[in-house]
Amino acid sequence: MDLRLHSSLTQVLPVEDSSQVGHARRTAQKLAEQLGFDATDAGRVALVVTELASNILKHASSGEVHLRPLPGAVSGVEVIAIDRGQGFDLHDCMPDGVSTRGTQGIGLGSILRQAQVFDVHSDHRGTVLLTRFYPRAAVVRDLRAGVSQHSLHDDPACGDAWELAIKGQQISMLMIDGLGHGPEAEAAARAGATAFNREPFAEPGMLLEEIHHDMRGSRGGALAIAQFDGADGALRFIGIGNIGATLIGEDKPRGMASHPGIVGLQYRKIPAVNYAHCGGQLLIMYSDGLQSRWNLRDYPGLMYRHPAIIAAVLHRDYCRGRDDVTVLVMALEALDD
Repeated sequence: MDLRLHSSLTQVLPVEDSSQVGHARRTAQKLAEQLGFDATDAGRVALVVTELASNILKHASSGEVHLRPLPGAVSGVEVIAIDRGQGFDLHDCMPDGVSTRGTQGIGLGSILRQAQVFDVHSDHRGTVLLTRFYPRAAVVRDLRAGVSQHSLHDDPACGDAWELAIKGQQISMLMIDGLGHGPEAEAAARAGATAFNREPFAEPGMLLEEIHHDMRGSRGGALAIAQFDGADGALRFIGIGNIGATLIGEDKPRGMASHPGIVGLQYRKIPAVNYAHCGGQLLIMYSDGLQSRWNLRDYPGLMYRHPAIIAAVLHRDYCRGRDDVTVLVMALEALDD
């Protein structure tokens, strides 16, 4: 598998009254059509978004629908429904026609049949439900990665940037948090992302130097690079500043240390740290717009859900609300060539 994914903001559609259901449906359908979906496939997206938004109003009073395009050889659409309701028992709600509020539900089972990727996490804090859509005629291997990226106060400019590159069994990930927020922070982050994309699989220390060079003259920022080799399960990590990174496995989570400094201004040269036997674990990277006091073990079963679910839950519950915020979750596993 060879793939490049680039930084993009999550599109957030509030669902607080019935008029917003239609807007969510039209927005999702338009995105699908822009990505090349035919009328039938775009209609599947519209149908599910209508049901998800309606369910938010019925069962949680308010919530959000998050949209994201899924680049690749075949483009897709990601739809995540998020609320803070009382949650539900998944097994009870899978059959068609089942509703916990006495309404006519098409059932989560029907939503599952419409989407190529389906997953859900629900507890007393609320529900996060993921669907991913591709054209029915396409054969697509879902990438077990998830991103939730949001600018402060919905500013068009975002000072965070992330990049993800895949080549065969190798995965290289970048996260940058430009100092502050707004256009100047965005310019700093984009300069670093451009440098990363020239040679994303270079040795991390050398790659950091290239990014540092290209970010000179900007505000600078915090940075983390993680490179995983699916062939041997090894991961290399290097970080400057306050980008958080954690490895999640069956044992105790492992925090990945970053060092003081500002990329583009000044930092002390450091070697990348090697982590062995990381296959089957989760890597979570996040900017400081997210609080660091979260623990996935406080959410029974969440670590086994799709990475996109995990990113959305962390953003919902731990966003500081006073800076740009990005959460990137990657399942470290062998990939098909």
